[in-house]
Amino acid sequence: MAGLGALAALLSAPAFADPKADMARAEEIVSGRCFLCHGMEGEAASQVFPRLAGQHSEYVAKQLADFKSGKRKSESMKAQVEELTPAEMKALGTFFEKKKAAPNQATDIDILAVGKYIFAKGNQFSGLPSCASCHGAKGYGTPLLPRLAGQHPRYIEDQIKQFNKRERTNDNAIMHTVASKLTELETHAVAEYIATME
Repeated sequence: MAGLGALAALLSAPAFADPKADMARAEEIVSGRCFLCHGMEGEAASQVFPRLAGQHSEYVAKQLADFKSGKRKSESMKAQVEELTPAEMKALGTFFEKKKAAPNQATDIDILAVGKYIFAKGNQFSGLPSCASCHGAKGYGTPLLPRLAGQHPRYIEDQIKQFNKRERTNDNAIMHTVASKLTELETHAVAEYIATME
């Protein structure tokens, strides 16, 4: 009887995920909807959309869950994620994390110098902490904090503005304070610098 009970428990337990099947499902979802804005390789079709290539899988899955729950506001993204399961969100995160992130080309050298300084050192005169203190010296972030390196500058600027206006409410509350200390010049400069990071 004990053996039958153990066998029944094994049969009713959820099967281990199949990584190949997960990636196939993720690619199916990306090719069916995500690619329109984010591209098949996570490169993004426009600077208003985030590059997802190289982003932490856990971070991507969390953002998708937050869009679905409404914790992060976006009507267009909510419609895209409504039918996704947690397993599919995780698979999508893994799919994009495996893609190669590519930096943007440098433009204005003077602006980049300001951005590099703000990213690495912050601004002691305004109490602005460095971006590197949370997102790392190379801008790779953590599973809880986004990879910034290579992100579109326009997207970075838009997110900083949303944090400053308290329109982005699903993430690290510290970013509300950080965003409020950035001047327009600093915001633009650090976004341009981040875009060139590999």
